[in-house]
Amino acid sequence: MRRTAIFLAALAPLVLRAQADTAIHRFTGRDVFDLEWAADPQIAPDGRRIAFVRAGFDIMKDDERGRLWVIDADGGNLRPLLDQSRDASSPRWSPDGTRLLFVSTAEGKSQIFVRWMDSGQEATLTALPQAPRGIAWSRDGKWIAFTMFVPEEPKPMIAMPDKPAGAQWAAAPKYIDQVVYRNDGAGYARRGRRHLFVIPAEGGAARQVTFGPYDDGAPEWSADGSALLFSANRHPNADYDPNDSEIYEVRLADGAVRALTARHGPDEEPVVSPDGARIAYAGYDDRYQGYQVTHLYVMNRDGSGSRMISGSYDRDVGGLAWARDGKGIYFQSDDQGDTRIGYITLDGKITMVANALGGLDLGRPYGGGSFTVAGDGRIAFNTVGPDHPADVALAALGKPAQRLTRLNRNLLDYRTLGSVEEVWFPSSYDKQKVQGWLVKPPGFDPKKKYPLVLEIHGGPFANYGPRFASEIQLYAAAGNLVLYTNPRGSTSYGETFGNLIHHDYPDHDYDDLMSGVDAVIARGIVDTTNLFVTGGSGGGVLTAWIVGHTHRFRAAVVQKPVINWYSFVLTADVDVFFTRYWFPAFPWDSAAQYMRRSPISYVGNVTTPTMLVTGEVDYRTPSSEAEQFYMALKLRQVPSAMVRFPEASHEISARPSYLVAKVAYILAWFDKYRAGAPAPAGP
Repeated sequence: MRRTAIFLAALAPLVLRAQADTAIHRFTGRDVFDLEWAADPQIAPDGRRIAFVRAGFDIMKDDERGRLWVIDADGGNLRPLLDQSRDASSPRWSPDGTRLLFVSTAEGKSQIFVRWMDSGQEATLTALPQAPRGIAWSRDGKWIAFTMFVPEEPKPMIAMPDKPAGAQWAAAPKYIDQVVYRNDGAGYARRGRRHLFVIPAEGGAARQVTFGPYDDGAPEWSADGSALLFSANRHPNADYDPNDSEIYEVRLADGAVRALTARHGPDEEPVVSPDGARIAYAGYDDRYQGYQVTHLYVMNRDGSGSRMISGSYDRDVGGLAWARDGKGIYFQSDDQGDTRIGYITLDGKITMVANALGGLDLGRPYGGGSFTVAGDGRIAFNTVGPDHPADVALAALGKPAQRLTRLNRNLLDYRTLGSVEEVWFPSSYDKQKVQGWLVKPPGFDPKKKYPLVLEIHGGPFANYGPRFASEIQLYAAAGNLVLYTNPRGSTSYGETFGNLIHHDYPDHDYDDLMSGVDAVIARGIVDTTNLFVTGGSGGGVLTAWIVGHTHRFRAAVVQKPVINWYSFVLTADVDVFFTRYWFPAFPWDSAAQYMRRSPISYVGNVTTPTMLVTGEVDYRTPSSEAEQFYMALKLRQVPSAMVRFPEASHEISARPSYLVAKVAYILAWFDKYRAGAPAPAGP
């Protein structure tokens, strides 16, 4: 009840703004609960139908839900496949297109189901103790492979005396000796590993086919069905060298496992060619850089003859799928803030097939999404625009893409969204060209001046783009200009641009961000007395860095930040990665390097009113980071506050009410210190 009251109070500024403007129907926090998006589009082998997850929010349970739907490839006959009271995910067509696998719950546990598409009959195939992932049909349609977590019960280190009948003792202590002992979003690690299993297509006992102290990736069937291929890091020092994965095969007859690759670096996403003779996969030679471009390789089925075929393409590749004739491979890739589907021949010639892939992040304009390819070459994917989340789309090599659904038509067609404009500007540091997007508030008048919100993406090795984002639209609906950019270090601009922050983050990305602000101010539409800044994760780092290096912003909101790199790399859930790739040495051997790049080192310069936002079970950037900055500001009597989201991991916006509340708190903080507003009382 208390959380509901806080949420409604924080939401009030958004509601009042919407009520005050009757001429323009602005996007509101309440609208977030009504958004829908298309996920995991799976085109049938004959290319005639597309199954997908129609996802949305359950306002009563404050959570995400997913329903299975299907649509014809011409855009007609959109309909549900299952009773709409059932959550379901992971639709997968059988090779002949007559059956559809999916994951849903039975007796409270996730299980694999099959549906016969001609009759609508359905059967539960499994009775698994843990949730299955990565389900895949064998090519003859007779077998199904998947991964599943296998718990381990270590021998207790101590023996406790017997507990008397009816006694109520404290919970048992947790003995921890793993390198990675907790995971963001999952909590303290259960002991166990993820392994491969197979079941007959008609159901039956699940047979485990891989074993050992390793986590094995999603399975890919060999053409003859005798083996599974997968990616894993099975090296003895895997916990300390997390990027060194290989492609393996496991023979189903005897469980023998053999590595097909042997280079230092990640080898992932194995996909077998239609004739079974070759394997395409993604990876790179690890040089311990913060950012390294993932390339596309092809090797013979036995692991010999590996060669890179995307060498001239300076962008990451992933989501691999062979063309039916075996002459090329489809892939997805980010380029200048846009996620695209490409086709590459075996001699390295690339053709772009479609763009605007994504739309699965409802909060901020990140990339993502997926695609599948039918036997006739038609491609189903989820497409996004600045004015809508993911819809189902269809494309083919040499043909324009078609958007097949408009899932939010009845909502967003009746809202005036902020218009999104691409901008480019030179960095004041070295004239590097930087891309960004300026969002203008609904009813924008070029003769007026508006407050400006600078919104900074996380990562930092990630990218924003012209994609729908609830948080951005809510800032704009409140009457603000919003600038979001891809400063140096962002992906989708090549390896050189991404590594401009190698062992130097944060630093000159600050100059990029300030140059963007100056470029928008030069247009004469900004109220320069009301500049605001916010960002989450890596964007929280940069927001804290900004207030320690300039006083030009009226207020700032630092979301789920790193404040002290020394403490962070010893408390984050994947600390081995950060110490090895983001810094030249351990913190005790390079304390000056860690502290030079820590916003806490510049807190003595801060005068900007600053709010901290953190999830109470965030194990990626633990809440102790935000707490350090908050207390430092309080000790210096800088106006400051902290908002803590109970039970929230690093993905605070996983619950829709938290997404809306977070934005409402940010806007309320900006309003509190807006020039012309009544002076706030006390620090």
